[in-house]
Amino acid sequence: MAETMKQKEDYNNAVFYEIFVQSFADSNGDGIGDIPGMTAKLDYLDDLGVNAIWLMPMSPSPSYHKYDVIDYVGIHPDYGTMEDFKVFIKEAHARDIRVVMDFVINHSSSEHPWFLDSKTGKDAKYRDYYVWADKDSIAEQIAKKETSFDSDNIRQWHPVTEEDTVSEHYYGFFYGGMPDFNYDNPAVRKEFYDAGKFWLEEIGVDGFRLDAAKHIYPDDRAEDSHAFWKEFKSEMEKANPDVYLIGEVWSDAKNASPYAAGFTSLFNFDRAFSILESINEGEQKAAQIAGHGYEMNADVHVADVINESLPWFKNYNKDFIEASFLSNHDQNRVGSVLGGDKEKIKLSAAILMTLPGTPYIYYGEELGMLGMKPDENIREPMLWDVKAKDSYRTTWMTPAYSTEKTVTPAYIQQKDSQSIYSVYKELIALKETDLFSKGDIKKVETEDNAVLAFERNYEEEKAIVYHNLSAKPVTLPYDAVGYEVTWSNGKTDVSSEGIQLGARASVVLIK
Repeated sequence: MAETMKQKEDYNNAVFYEIFVQSFADSNGDGIGDIPGMTAKLDYLDDLGVNAIWLMPMSPSPSYHKYDVIDYVGIHPDYGTMEDFKVFIKEAHARDIRVVMDFVINHSSSEHPWFLDSKTGKDAKYRDYYVWADKDSIAEQIAKKETSFDSDNIRQWHPVTEEDTVSEHYYGFFYGGMPDFNYDNPAVRKEFYDAGKFWLEEIGVDGFRLDAAKHIYPDDRAEDSHAFWKEFKSEMEKANPDVYLIGEVWSDAKNASPYAAGFTSLFNFDRAFSILESINEGEQKAAQIAGHGYEMNADVHVADVINESLPWFKNYNKDFIEASFLSNHDQNRVGSVLGGDKEKIKLSAAILMTLPGTPYIYYGEELGMLGMKPDENIREPMLWDVKAKDSYRTTWMTPAYSTEKTVTPAYIQQKDSQSIYSVYKELIALKETDLFSKGDIKKVETEDNAVLAFERNYEEEKAIVYHNLSAKPVTLPYDAVGYEVTWSNGKTDVSSEGIQLGARASVVLIK
């Protein structure tokens, strides 16, 4: 049985780094990122300061992204072997870095042996592992053709073949190549409880990121989804009492909050929209998802949004930890959303790291990597060094956005104290303090809506944070007597005459 890393701190102090293995680091020259390549780059992550990793799917799969799984207890041969993964975990734990892996249990690949059997007929052994219905009984659902916030798919029910539209259809929320599991079947639940315990007990992972957590059951059975995740959490805790479970629930905070009972943490999608929109608009914008999009309100302070919504989650799980991020593998990269502007990118990191929540950094975000959908172009190869010296750069695809003409490679940025990388490294060190990882937040009123200001408080420590969201310099009254500048970015000056912030500048004062 593998040993899990001794927990020296709780996940409140964690800073996660999301890795798409395919694009991260190629150790054998076949053009595809792999597990030994990731192991070779652990010192890079350790130096950056991250202390937890989220790995996107690594299981055998017919697709490049591997969110359509055909073996839930295997490693894709392109990525290496199970022994390679055990070495990776051992080396990560030796650096006090925890490892969380994507566990895609809402659906499988349509090429999974279970589904290949299921579609052969009503008497098939694995028929009830998936959701089947007579076409006439689901005619109304087929006619709806509605998208959701996390899927552009308008067709959730699928015939086995396009030619055969008469027989029973199966349910696949995202598309026909990803049939959803039937969680009313106890055998399905047991399959995934056993698979989860395998990764925790035998391999030594520290937890899971649960894809499409909102869609275990359809939206009209949300309470059944809540109950399932509570049961899943209970089962995983039997294998590792400290297991970390983070769920992907694309929803407004009110509707997402009941899921907290089954998870350690949930992603805050509103926060990401708020930060990026505020920077692009040059003034405070608080986000609230509405229907299929989101609305922005300049009159609501982010601290008020946090203080109003966080108790909803804590009501279901007193130990709940909110997860924050700027972008991930499903969204346009933050660098591109901010127009490739380095100062805007630094400011976005400064806001992320000074607000409450456990932050997640998407690989290459610390370099200002760029990318816009389609999805392959937000998952482009990591740039380690100039091409002539970059033996780890993957070549499985030709990048359209993150090239040496647009992004400075990691090795060069590491030597530049003014680089995006260096700002991230400083901010990660700040974020991992108790004050910024566990502290409360309180808004600070300013007369200028271009300034995002707030207090952070933890026990006897207190900080005041100012972010200038605009391209214009601002001057604020100085009323932070007894505070000292702990961190700043951009042109800043703090004196008895006032606080001066240059364009996109930030300053952190701690008492």
